[in-house]
Amino acid sequence: MEFIKTILKNRSIIWKLGKSDFKNRFASTSLGSIWGFLQPFIFQMMYVFVFQYVFKSPGEAGAPYVVWFLPGMAIWQCLNDSIMSASNSIRSYSYLVKKVIFPVDAIPIISLIGSSFVSIFLFIIATAVCIAFKFVPNVWIVLYIIFATYAFIIAFTRLTSAITTLVPDFSNLLGILMQLFFWATPVVWSLTRLADHPTMLNIMQYMPFSYLVTGFRQAFMGGDIITANHGIYTIVFWVITILMFVWGNHVFNKNKKDFADVL
Repeated sequence: MEFIKTILKNRSIIWKLGKSDFKNRFASTSLGSIWGFLQPFIFQMMYVFVFQYVFKSPGEAGAPYVVWFLPGMAIWQCLNDSIMSASNSIRSYSYLVKKVIFPVDAIPIISLIGSSFVSIFLFIIATAVCIAFKFVPNVWIVLYIIFATYAFIIAFTRLTSAITTLVPDFSNLLGILMQLFFWATPVVWSLTRLADHPTMLNIMQYMPFSYLVTGFRQAFMGGDIITANHGIYTIVFWVITILMFVWGNHVFNKNKKDFADVL
């Protein structure tokens, strides 16, 4: 596939620009890149304090709320930050489109790499906390969910990065949609709350965001998102991801010749 060939051919410069992307986000601050790790960590701890100690939210499978919460939140922050930054990437790197001979297909990957440093940090924090409470993750499921997460992000932003470039207002709409998805996805609340509403529960379990958050969480809680009764959700997830990439790839390739003029 042409997209994959482009990424592999330019992997060295993409990696260098990805590292610079992360550093440049906080270049004007005294603490620099430290803020990139500090802000999401404090954000997570605020949620833990509010839901575990104020609202007394229970965990699951004998785990305290913090163990149940952190893996799901880590995946969500990875999804949210990566989707938003990659969707706006072509406008952020407009000089690469207008004045430099550079494959525009690779630009969203640059922003995705820039966001990944914080995501890896949050994955490590979640893993360390869970292990401290004697909840050891299934390494294979963890690696699978991380792979699935980035596959979905690439597919999703293949479409949204093209739309945002052509219609700048879409970025604001996407931000609102991601906030709605946050509360609609079982990040801070459990799917068990929908036990009395089987239709709604079924719909939620087929949602890609829900699949990824629940899957990463189950890797630490002893569940299995790939086999047994969850196999159908895995099939649906990959069908949605592949179809979204095909659609996004069509929209992106059809319009990328106009990006320079629009910018």
